[in-house]
Amino acid sequence: MQHENPVSKTPQPSDLKRSLGKGKLILPVLFGLGIVVAMLYYQLRDNEIPFDAVTLTHTTVLFLFLAAIFMLLRDFGYMLRLKVLSENGVTWRQAFRIIMLWEFASAISPSAVGGTGFAVIFVHKEGISVGRSSAIVMATAFLDEMYFILMFPIMVFVAGPEQLFQIGNSSGLSFANNFFYFAVVGYTIKLAYNSLIAYGLFRNPHIIKRFILWLFHFKILRRWRKQARRAGLDLVIHSADFRRKSWKFWLKSFGATAMSWTSRYWVVNAIFLAFFVFDKSHFLLFARQLVMWIMMLVSPTPGGSGFSEYIFSQYLSDFMPQVAGIAIIMAFIWRLFTYYPYFIAGVIIVPRWLASKFGKKKTQTDTLPDIQI
Repeated sequence: MQHENPVSKTPQPSDLKRSLGKGKLILPVLFGLGIVVAMLYYQLRDNEIPFDAVTLTHTTVLFLFLAAIFMLLRDFGYMLRLKVLSENGVTWRQAFRIIMLWEFASAISPSAVGGTGFAVIFVHKEGISVGRSSAIVMATAFLDEMYFILMFPIMVFVAGPEQLFQIGNSSGLSFANNFFYFAVVGYTIKLAYNSLIAYGLFRNPHIIKRFILWLFHFKILRRWRKQARRAGLDLVIHSADFRRKSWKFWLKSFGATAMSWTSRYWVVNAIFLAFFVFDKSHFLLFARQLVMWIMMLVSPTPGGSGFSEYIFSQYLSDFMPQVAGIAIIMAFIWRLFTYYPYFIAGVIIVPRWLASKFGKKKTQTDTLPDIQI
């Protein structure tokens, strides 16, 4: 679940059908598959296809099943966090629907943008006020980024910087090493981004409210100014409510966040165990995945398509057999577990959800303000 800048555009409900339509699937799917095919061709043009390197056994099935379980735990963690942050304001079914919609929006959006702008509407249309929905989405962004901010230095310290960044003949801790460069840039963005979220959510939500009111002075948005003022005040109220929450509330929320992200990373460990006799450090593989996700923040492509496969095949190559094409195949299998299922979920859920929330029988809340939160 990627997050965008907290002061970013919340889409109009009328834009959802256009933005979440099936046509939006074409670009990321074709781009991602195109990159995989191109990289396979480049690596295999002078070699045979490594059919013997990937075999199906009972062990393969067992660990692929385990990888699927980790993905379910990852989504369960997000649902649990949404339940905690909303104080059971949504049911488990609603939480599942919100997470699937959110992941689908993230899958068809650039990694640096994510689906957070849509998430405010997803949460709101399940019965939560716009301001409270905005506060909840900002809180999820804060918790996600806090996980990375805390875990990255821990991984560097425990795994060792050279082990973490030395890939093949790369130069380890040096900006000449593209992996180190991407990680530093990504971590800096996350640190700055989370500082902004924390300031707006816990310290001074009024600054976000003032920005909203200033924005709706513009003629094109002026007709929604009254709704924007109400949403801004609502955000201030619910931000203050978050500031009063106990440490147990935030510990539960962060615990659900940690469970979700940690489960996501163990997916790769399970996939590798399914196909290889794995004799390297599982902790180092876990640590590199965390760094890999920080790198993926700089990807401009929808859902990180292409860039993610490249980073995976290069950055984790030391953990795989040195067989031409095997890293690309593993990258594709990884994306089959962690990326493409949300396309299927989106195709199933989005049309029904749009029909039920924005059908012929509209309520006053169907005309949401174009709020910048």
